[in-house]
Amino acid sequence: MITSWFIWALLAAVFAALTAIFTKLGVAQINSDLATLIRTFVVFALLIPFVLLTGKWSNPLALPGKALLFLIISALATGASWVCYFRALQLGPASQVASIDKLSVVLVAVFAVLLLGERPSPLAWLGIGLVAAGALILSIAATR
Repeated sequence: MITSWFIWALLAAVFAALTAIFTKLGVAQINSDLATLIRTFVVFALLIPFVLLTGKWSNPLALPGKALLFLIISALATGASWVCYFRALQLGPASQVASIDKLSVVLVAVFAVLLLGERPSPLAWLGIGLVAAGALILSIAATR
């Protein structure tokens, strides 16, 4: 049975793939940092009505301090990721950049063990290893 999280995760993967292609086309003629800024403004502008129209708005300052702190840190990491990703797409082939970017799947698993106390099963570790190997193979194969 397909669960709700799986559908959302699959949609995220589809949109992430389209992001790589459209970003590669977009940064071909402008600075990658400016492109990142434009993308950020567009995301911000789209999320405002989405949050308001779905009734999800609440005062951010009323949120628990720990939640707000981690969201701010997450935003900083997202910004750094986007700047690096856009620069990489400007400099390299989309297929190679996206392959290496997918090593984030492996890093999430490692960080989840170290920081969240998660314990993947041996089968999950095999999958994590295969993702790592696949990302590296795709990156190497794309250069040939």
